[in-house]
Amino acid sequence: MHTWDPDRYLTYADERGRPFVELLARVDATDPATVVDLGCGPGNLTALLVERWPGARVVGLDSSAEMIEKARATTPAVDFRVADLRDWATGAEQVDVLVSNATLQWVPGHLELLPDLVARVNPGGWLAFQVPGNFDEPSHTIRAELAAQAPYAEHTAAVEVTVPDSHAPAVYLNALRTLGCEVDAWETTYLHVLEGEDPVFTWVSGTGARPTLQALPDDLRVRFEEEFKRRLRAAYPDRDGRVVLPFRRIFVVGQVPA
Repeated sequence: MHTWDPDRYLTYADERGRPFVELLARVDATDPATVVDLGCGPGNLTALLVERWPGARVVGLDSSAEMIEKARATTPAVDFRVADLRDWATGAEQVDVLVSNATLQWVPGHLELLPDLVARVNPGGWLAFQVPGNFDEPSHTIRAELAAQAPYAEHTAAVEVTVPDSHAPAVYLNALRTLGCEVDAWETTYLHVLEGEDPVFTWVSGTGARPTLQALPDDLRVRFEEEFKRRLRAAYPDRDGRVVLPFRRIFVVGQVPA
């Protein structure tokens, strides 16, 4: 099992946070009693739920103890808990707004989880989630190609079969419509302009590449990172001290039938 580094993850907090804000803007809940953030991470975005609905009880759930520790230290107004979203989805807690930002892609077969998530939302309530849709981009394919080579493959094989994945917006739309929801689904490709040394590596090492990197012994990790950075620099060239990282994201907002 890999662990998360909240500070590393927050390196590009503004860029990572923008999709959450745009997702939230399409949720038309007026006075929810309970709002839950599934996969809340370090809690910086969960705080926006408190601002949006100050009268609501806001709960943040994440499977990472490191992330929850960071969240509790920075956003005390939220009830943060360490929990696996799959366990929560099959529980009994009912909510009025259920939000999940860049989390479901980590759950294998998460499409099959949607009926359970919808069942947790009260009639007339809202389910909103966002997942990356950039897994065919060099930032991911380079890592996978390198991890499949010797001498790395024997260490990374187990984690490479559980790398994040997602579906097209229409797939999510049809799945939620089948469950009776009114659905708004769309996609956006952001062009993030990043600065600093090896910024694309810094980005992916805090998220999608982290399980692969942590699966490697220290000596091999150094070799892997050096080659990974070299290939990323070729795929995302530096232009006047800046690198452009295209990032496609998929948004889904559904209202549960009243």
